[in-house]
Amino acid sequence: MKIKILLISLLISQQMMSQSYQKIHEKAIVVDTHNDILMLTADKGYVFDNNLKGLAQSDLARWKEGGLDVQLFSVFCDGTQENPFAFAKKQIDSLDEVVQRNPNQIAKVANSKELLKAVRQNKLAAMIGVEGGHMIENNLDNLDYLYRRGTRYMTLTWNNSTDWATSAYDETFNKEITHKGLTDFGKQVVQRMNALGMLVDVSHVGEETFKDVINTSTKPIIASHSCVYALCAHQRNLKDYQIQAIAKNGGVIQVNFYSGFVDPNFFKNKTIFMENHQEEVDALLRSGKNEHDIEAELFLKYKKETDAFRAPFAMLMEHIEYIIRLVGVDYVGLGSDFDGTNSTPDQLDDVSTYPLITKALVEKGYSEKDIHKILGGNFLRVLKANEKQ
Repeated sequence: MKIKILLISLLISQQMMSQSYQKIHEKAIVVDTHNDILMLTADKGYVFDNNLKGLAQSDLARWKEGGLDVQLFSVFCDGTQENPFAFAKKQIDSLDEVVQRNPNQIAKVANSKELLKAVRQNKLAAMIGVEGGHMIENNLDNLDYLYRRGTRYMTLTWNNSTDWATSAYDETFNKEITHKGLTDFGKQVVQRMNALGMLVDVSHVGEETFKDVINTSTKPIIASHSCVYALCAHQRNLKDYQIQAIAKNGGVIQVNFYSGFVDPNFFKNKTIFMENHQEEVDALLRSGKNEHDIEAELFLKYKKETDAFRAPFAMLMEHIEYIIRLVGVDYVGLGSDFDGTNSTPDQLDDVSTYPLITKALVEKGYSEKDIHKILGGNFLRVLKANEKQ
């Protein structure tokens, strides 16, 4: 009898917790600062107001299912294009077309006031993040144009450096670099972004660029999709002093879901996987496909194999909690990198799965107030701090 009562009590407790985290998630303004679906629109022709299940990690219906309120859409190109600025405009056009077709589901917003209005209207609030300063083509007028089109943050570099800022990749691996950090023009870019109200994003930048940004920016900055170096020693992740500097600056670190930045074992296991399929890799290379596309194709084809070395969900939570323990709950958020990565932590299959993070935070004992901060409140604070007063 006692065992039966205990089981009933446990079941009731689990049901209450389930209701609790779902209500907290519904009440929160959930923000994701980095999603690459526009890249798939440009490369593959995917239109995200269609059902893209099985093709992509994102679409309008699944954003709704996941309770997402605000999405910052990444505008991306790798810098090899002849005209990166035109490529950026093309991706922004593709977002605008979806917004125009679906005015009751998604709204492009320019500031926090419009954002909150869209959320109240039960629409997905859309903003833009340009991933790589090479897309302004060394022209501040282009930066102004991107702001007018809805860009509210710019990642100063991608893996490629610009003429005015060095990337984490190049500062780590490129021995030919003669100048690290921001040039005088790079500092002008940061200053113009501050003046516009465009957030300065330090994901992907090298440590010397990071230091120059901290010393130049008069507004709180963000890392739109980065994890913790102490837990996973990848050049794209933030070291403790960088996390502390962002917190001191009043900024926020939006944690990336890519398995390679979450789990220190991922790249070793990925190498073994690719070596096991080397003959197929070689054949695809001969057919003219690039390494990125080959990897994506093989990850999809051999899903059971690659699922086996996805980062554990618990490890993603460790990155969130590490930042909280180091600098406090006011400086962490979510920057998934959905549709920009071929491997996310187990359970986090697509944009419908954000509630799992809320559930984990409830189970760990975080208050509703603090959960609201993590899910989006911290980013909204930084957004408002950057807006023209």
